[in-house]
Amino acid sequence: MAWADLRAFLTHLDRAGDLHRVRVPVDPRLEVTEIVTRVVRAGGPALLFERPEGADMPLAINVFGTEARMAAALGVERLDDIGTRIGEMLRPELPVGFGGVRSALGKAAQLTSLPPRRVRTAPCQDVILKGSDVDLNLLPGVHAWPQDGGKFLNLGLTHTKHPETGARNLGMYRLQQHDARTVGMHWQIHKDSNAHHAVAERRGERLPVAIAFGCDPAVTYASSAPLPAEIDEYLFAGFLRRERVEMVDCLTVPLQVPANAQVVLEGWLEPGERIPEGPFGDHTGFYTPVEPFPALHIDVMTMQRDPVFQGIVVGRPPQEDGPMGKATERIFLPLIRMMIPEIVDYDLPEAGVFHNCAIVSIEKRFPKHAQKVMNAVWGAGLLSLSKLIIVVDADCDVHDYHEVAWRAFGNVDYAHDLVTTIGPVDHLDHASYEQFYGGKVGVDATRKLPTEGYRRDGGWPEEIVMDPDIRDRVTRRWKEYGL
Repeated sequence: MAWADLRAFLTHLDRAGDLHRVRVPVDPRLEVTEIVTRVVRAGGPALLFERPEGADMPLAINVFGTEARMAAALGVERLDDIGTRIGEMLRPELPVGFGGVRSALGKAAQLTSLPPRRVRTAPCQDVILKGSDVDLNLLPGVHAWPQDGGKFLNLGLTHTKHPETGARNLGMYRLQQHDARTVGMHWQIHKDSNAHHAVAERRGERLPVAIAFGCDPAVTYASSAPLPAEIDEYLFAGFLRRERVEMVDCLTVPLQVPANAQVVLEGWLEPGERIPEGPFGDHTGFYTPVEPFPALHIDVMTMQRDPVFQGIVVGRPPQEDGPMGKATERIFLPLIRMMIPEIVDYDLPEAGVFHNCAIVSIEKRFPKHAQKVMNAVWGAGLLSLSKLIIVVDADCDVHDYHEVAWRAFGNVDYAHDLVTTIGPVDHLDHASYEQFYGGKVGVDATRKLPTEGYRRDGGWPEEIVMDPDIRDRVTRRWKEYGL
């Protein structure tokens, strides 16, 4: 089902007993982070801080903090359900018979729900603040970690468009509040909005920007999804919701924003202007250093009446962004398999903050097949940032890290099964000796073939597996053993 807005989803969580209201005053400087971190690690509920100190509206946080809650936010029971829908739409078979035609028409009908729908009036513009009335201090920005450079307005959905083609981009970037009317735009080197800004600067033009907070969960997730530049995030959000997203024209910039957003900021980036941004305690678990980034000057701030501000705390895993990353892993599996068909499944461990490590299982068919897959993964979108790729056979459960470790530790001759290379790494990677690129490793933990040079007598040994009849017998008699 589609949630009309953030409030509708919070109401659902409240009724399900999965939302806790913190009614006492809480300081957004450090105190919120310590509370949220403990709740996340306990698998606890979403939180609504009703009285954040120094702000004028409540703060919703940890809204996506479990896989079950992330699935509910996207209207499914399991995150894999969305990947299944995508996989069915990608199947290229021609329809056979009436049933096949009906199925094909059903797939096509899904597409009618995708394009966003423009509306003339919207709740997000019920309250309008302009010029000197704009005050970002009304928002409960979080100073998450002791050495952070100040308050950050995270989980904002940043809207830009290409100055030449007009193509829209929706992205999620951290936003440092510099003063009551200015935020820093931390968009990284690989991001589409950064490319839009570069084109605008080359043309000597200002870039219009709109930032929406507290959108419906599908839209918020879509802003974080690693979609190709030519795919509109709002088409994807419509697919997730099975309903069109309603959008309204901004008041002062030539952009559109979700009609049911809680808060919207509108402004312009001046060409050439940079302000030091950071430090920031990031999802890597380390502080990222101060760097110059564009500064957005807010001309207009609009909001709903009695809005709820949605934020997020990031830091050393586990944190709320973990289930968001897991959603991306499961949803995009069919697309990964379309690019690299021999992949059976993959896992992006949260401890590797989803881009440092990829565990991949394959149907191995020929010598050095694992190495072929490694290079394909290093050429696949944002998976190109993976620093470690572990390739296992199809019968290995990539989500069982104990089994993966057993394969990776025992099935590898590091003189033959290790691939090392250099390539792009994440902007936030602190371990690479040079920013933006560094060393990468691929580990071939598959069974080795004679044609790969494994010449030992008898070939690759057979795994120890118990006789299935004995397993069944022991299962039937388990209570007799008194265990």
